[in-house]
Amino acid sequence: MERRLSQRWVYGKGGHYLVRWKPGLGCPAREAESPCDLCHLCGGTGFIGTALTQLLKARGHDVTLVSRKPGPGRITWDELSASGLPPCDATVNLAGENILNPFRRWNEAFQKEVLRSRLETTRLLARAITKAPQPPQAWVLVTGVAYYQPSLTAEYDEDSPGGDFDFFSNLVTKWEAAARLPGDATRQVVVRSGVVLGRGGGAIGHMLLPFRLGLGGPIGSGQQFFPWIHIGDLAGILVHALEESSVQGVLNGVAPSSTTTNAEFARALGTALGRPAVIPLPSTIVQAVFGQERAIMLLEGQKVVPRRTLATGYQYSFPELGAALEEVVA
Repeated sequence: MERRLSQRWVYGKGGHYLVRWKPGLGCPAREAESPCDLCHLCGGTGFIGTALTQLLKARGHDVTLVSRKPGPGRITWDELSASGLPPCDATVNLAGENILNPFRRWNEAFQKEVLRSRLETTRLLARAITKAPQPPQAWVLVTGVAYYQPSLTAEYDEDSPGGDFDFFSNLVTKWEAAARLPGDATRQVVVRSGVVLGRGGGAIGHMLLPFRLGLGGPIGSGQQFFPWIHIGDLAGILVHALEESSVQGVLNGVAPSSTTTNAEFARALGTALGRPAVIPLPSTIVQAVFGQERAIMLLEGQKVVPRRTLATGYQYSFPELGAALEEVVA
């Protein structure tokens, strides 16, 4: 099956999804059944959700957005709570408040919002799947590599321990536990995503202006690892997980060459833009903007490899950082 993705991506803002498969497109167990070839997508109007919706539709699948607001091609959270999960072949959860929103102070109220936006929606969906008379074949959740403890030396794959050393790792543990379903009626996949690179959103959106002005550079020491993935490949891994019935468990959503340091990333972005990238962003400024606890996500990093992702047969469109950045800034 051809997995090369489009080189152009359009983005929007935040949600959850329900997917309907078309006959012959990777959902054989349902092809002989009724018209239930649908994917419910939660968090589907955001940066990742918009790219995933485009790719699913391009491959012939129908997508319904789970949203706070009603509208064509949507069901609301209230409807989901009251009436349960409509028949579908897959459910994907991408919802969650942006932890690194620089305009929000890292206080108790925002921490509770971060937790609620992930745990409550995930629990609601998991309950709905469990109670559904015809549960979906696949249930996919996107979390993060914050599960793994920052280190300058350790290398982590999908079987590595973690999830128990700070607010963010514990958040991932609780988040993935909230998604866990009893039994094996529904295939379950968790994608732990790295920093997502793409045009019009994600981490690059905050970096481009200073780098274009020649004012960019590494964050802090620059020695910390920077696990990254192109938006096209993250959407591709999610579709791969939905379409391939053998895929289950945890996948690391990072590029094969994501053993990059922050300083190396800064140099590569400067090269893609044709600008110098030698002015570091001091740790003190990062801590002042984000708070000490949240600043760890930028000042420290993990060396994460997608061992199991590659073993499932997924073929990356952007395995190398240089080509990924050239596409993003073009």
